[in-house]
Amino acid sequence: MTGLISEPLVKHFNMDKDDRKRSKNLGKSFMCRLQCMFSRSSAPESRLSLEDTQQWSQSLERLLESKYGLATFRTFLKSEFSDENIEFWLTCEDYKKIKSSFRMTSKAKKIYEQFVKAESPKEINIDYHTREQIKRNVKSPTVQCFDEAQKIVYGLMERDSYPRFLRSEMYRTLLDSLAADASRG
Repeated sequence: MTGLISEPLVKHFNMDKDDRKRSKNLGKSFMCRLQCMFSRSSAPESRLSLEDTQQWSQSLERLLESKYGLATFRTFLKSEFSDENIEFWLTCEDYKKIKSSFRMTSKAKKIYEQFVKAESPKEINIDYHTREQIKRNVKSPTVQCFDEAQKIVYGLMERDSYPRFLRSEMYRTLLDSLAADASRG
């Protein structure tokens, strides 16, 4: 009987271990790409600087305004298998730029199916009331039909994902690497 119980636990443990290893490798791979792309770039204005990277810690808004910050944050979330919130938030930002009512209707339905609907592939963590409100809004969508969910998701990222990112090995390694480059001149 114990053989039947311990085997799934061992497999589960190995999967967790494999996920952590994959996550760490993804982070290291991303760090190498960042360093190659941004530190050694020939154009000074396209380089990622230590000062810019340090400013990411001032606020989530500051992080998301930076193209390098956003790319790094997205990679961090993917490495943790929790990128649905940033993907939803970015998709909503793009949605707000749509002018055509036909495209808006089509995109609203896709966003609902992908992120909002219960059991959707990238289901976001929002309350029942908000989910039902969006379900009604999607029937005749407006630019604001996802605003409440977007606020909730932003708040979740600000309170949970963003602080984890600031404490992450990925962010710390990037800061250390840029500091070392800056000290070498």
